[in-house]
Amino acid sequence: MEGPDVNRTSLRRAALPSLVALTVGLGLSACGGDSEGDTTNGTEGGGSETLSGSVAADGSSTVEPLTSAAAELYQEEQPDVQVAVGSAGTGGGFEAFCAGKTDISNASRPIEDDEAKICDKAGIEYTELQVATDALTVVSNPEVGVECVTTEQLKMIWEPAAEGKITNWNQVDPSFPDLDLALFGPGTDSGTFDYFTDVINGEEGASRSDYEASEDDNVLVDGVANTEGGMGYFGFSFYEENADSLTALQVDSGGGCVEPSAETAADGSYTPLARPLFIYVANKAYADQPQVASFVDFYIDNLADVTEAAQFIPLNDEQTQETADTLSQLQ
Repeated sequence: MEGPDVNRTSLRRAALPSLVALTVGLGLSACGGDSEGDTTNGTEGGGSETLSGSVAADGSSTVEPLTSAAAELYQEEQPDVQVAVGSAGTGGGFEAFCAGKTDISNASRPIEDDEAKICDKAGIEYTELQVATDALTVVSNPEVGVECVTTEQLKMIWEPAAEGKITNWNQVDPSFPDLDLALFGPGTDSGTFDYFTDVINGEEGASRSDYEASEDDNVLVDGVANTEGGMGYFGFSFYEENADSLTALQVDSGGGCVEPSAETAADGSYTPLARPLFIYVANKAYADQPQVASFVDFYIDNLADVTEAAQFIPLNDEQTQETADTLSQLQ
């Protein structure tokens, strides 16, 4: 499939809702996409077939802008298909997905065993597709003046034992400023929270709770940018969009300070905070609803354009082929 025309600077998060139905009212609280997906012009595939109906996606706030960008580009070809994209967090997304309320679940971590068991009990079969790579980014307010932190220092700040005790930057390192720590991070339904606590604190879900939590990454961006002593963490694309008001901290996991970037995430040097990003597709929705299959096919066929438009880190050639091969098993 030939890639769509893409304005590579205009697909910003603030503009996406103009073409994509992002509100819950378009179906995230109902049962998945419209089972009455109409087709005309009978020719199968891409833009040669006119479709209608709805597609419901929810889940990771990190992946939401990517799926929203895919939806905006897709609606240039299929304007009668309404794609609703929510951002309840990875955990909240899987809860809705396994209850049959959505067709696609955006995820910043793989599905967990207990979630998979719920899907299995409900008869929800699914396919996991990797769609991008992320460099989970630790940021600070620029006035802090710190450039690099070690993974041990991150644990010192964010582990449960730090609650109410580690409250100043200079408690972490004497060379850091005498400045109150103001922490901002994702809520417990977030896959970013799960991933960060696992690789930094050594146990998924183990974290201090005395921080400003939100499933909306834009809230975290604003909090760090506008709070003296602010620190937070979220997906790399949210940092890129706000780089003029944030400092991305380099991370030293034992081999020296490494900045988050597309290159360091792809080459493995940004460890342990480089991670895969996924969508999960309900197999029955894909098989029974042509608009769902069409959207998913478009998303994966045009993945390079979608990731560039949404300013995400693209898959390498091997990962791209693996995702395409996995999708082909559904087709």
